[in-house]
Amino acid sequence: MKNVRHRKISGIPVLEVVPEALQNDALPLVIYYHGWQTSKELVLTQARKLAKQNIRVLLPDAMNHGERKYEAVSKIPAVTFWSSIQYNIIEFNLLLAFFNKKGLILNQKIGVGGLSMGGMTTCALLTQHPEITAAVCLMGTPKPIHYIERIIRITTERKLAIPKDLAKLLSWVTEYDLSFHPESLAGRPVLFWHGTQDPKVPYEDTASFYQAVKDTAYGKQVQFLTSEGTGHLVSTELMDTVTEFLVDQLTEKDH
Repeated sequence: MKNVRHRKISGIPVLEVVPEALQNDALPLVIYYHGWQTSKELVLTQARKLAKQNIRVLLPDAMNHGERKYEAVSKIPAVTFWSSIQYNIIEFNLLLAFFNKKGLILNQKIGVGGLSMGGMTTCALLTQHPEITAAVCLMGTPKPIHYIERIIRITTERKLAIPKDLAKLLSWVTEYDLSFHPESLAGRPVLFWHGTQDPKVPYEDTASFYQAVKDTAYGKQVQFLTSEGTGHLVSTELMDTVTEFLVDQLTEKDH
């Protein structure tokens, strides 16, 4: 039986999903991030599939989302979006420290994943955290600076109000852009998935990143799956694929 425990860790509302009989045991840890304008509850299905394989899964609410949605989204395009990702990045350290202090991460096997905004968070974390064992990015982008440029261009074309210095305000993203720092992959297993007809996050950015790294030493364990004609939506079959990938990378198998 899987135990879904609502708790706050360093003030961060999370759902911890873990087999009930193993909740006090050291297990591989996966931190899994939800998408834009959703909440931790909407990635519970993925968490349950992983927990069934004796993995502890942590689902945080991003700032400005779920239990932390205190105000409306900023009228300035992209500001709330990127501040939410920035909080995810900062708070990752707090979540890891909590479970490390309790000795609950088995063999330091740490997985990170997410969809859309959560996928972008995952790519950003890979640039700074060599302790991550394996990662999954679903319909996010490893090219966030290119994504920001796209948002600025579209907003300008629509003659919507936008700060002239928005690019400078978001300049911190450069240090977390995986396409600028592909060597930080460091040969780690990373799974990307993107639908070819995604109207929100460009498929081409993920595809071109994969082509650039797949034959390098640091990108040798990167996988890229795609679904023809699919938009911005994750299927249960894809969740099974994610589960299989993370189980293979984070758990010991008898051969």
